[in-house]
Amino acid sequence: MRDTMAEGPQPKRKREEEEEAKNGGAVTQGAAAAFTLSDLRVRRILRESARDKIVFLHAERIGLSGEGTDAVVILEKTPFQEEKIPDLLKKPMNAELQMHNDIYCTFYLSPPPELSEIKATVVYPATEKHIQKYLRQEVHLIRETWEDYKNITLPFIQSQSFSIQWVYNILEKKAEADRIVHENPDPSNGFVLVPDLKWNQNQLEDLYLIALVHRRDIKSLRDLTAEHLPLLRNVLQEGKEAIVKRFGVPSSQLRIYLHYQPSYQHLHVHFTALGYDAPGSSVERAHLLADVIDNLAMDSMYYQKRALTFPLRADEPLFKKFQEAGKV
Repeated sequence: MRDTMAEGPQPKRKREEEEEAKNGGAVTQGAAAAFTLSDLRVRRILRESARDKIVFLHAERIGLSGEGTDAVVILEKTPFQEEKIPDLLKKPMNAELQMHNDIYCTFYLSPPPELSEIKATVVYPATEKHIQKYLRQEVHLIRETWEDYKNITLPFIQSQSFSIQWVYNILEKKAEADRIVHENPDPSNGFVLVPDLKWNQNQLEDLYLIALVHRRDIKSLRDLTAEHLPLLRNVLQEGKEAIVKRFGVPSSQLRIYLHYQPSYQHLHVHFTALGYDAPGSSVERAHLLADVIDNLAMDSMYYQKRALTFPLRADEPLFKKFQEAGKV
């Protein structure tokens, strides 16, 4: 559901539940008219992270009637590109000395535009749920039993109306067809592997791809049984092979995992570079795919028996449901 589950303390940077626009160009969504970033007016900062060099903004676009339509803008400094690093020192730029102490100097640089790119992701029109999603909130860990899932989590999920049409668009090749790295077209045991939007594909240090399964009847880890082992094994093996073939990254340098709770209710698997501290890769959220396969091979009903832990923000409706049930 890309919308109501907490990512934990780190900023959440993923393909959004609604189709997003990026990189400052003209944007359309559904019946929305085309616009550019200059059409948006910043209302407030929702959240920022100095460590990850990312800021989340609540903005609005003023229409011809004078009424504003909400938007969320995510501004993120892009990683250094290896081939451009020498230019940081060679090209003319303002270098302001900030500190000099013995052998140590600190400079503030003003590089030319081609060396100072910022990635902009826009959610427009944005609902109040989108805005709340990016607003900084306290985070709590939930320990969910199978009974909790049936009585609290599942009814809540079924009551939500967030669209995952963007997933079906990829699977049906109505969108992002040119970005597909690998596909197994089998309707039961196949999947599509595509780069995540947070990865610009210019360097391998923050490699990030997503495998979206063709089946539409598996929401999350909780639905998996031994019946799904052929599918999961295909994702694991073919995904690793596709990544080493296309990007030259061996499987020993990949982190391959599922989220619980996932951000959107369609089974998907994350492939990230092992050295990349990807959002949501922490122990309270990520389940290694190889471990999931082993668990299901031992017990087909493993994920219908065990309790699972996941983080929720204090403002999330599901957190309130657990509170009302006396589980927090």
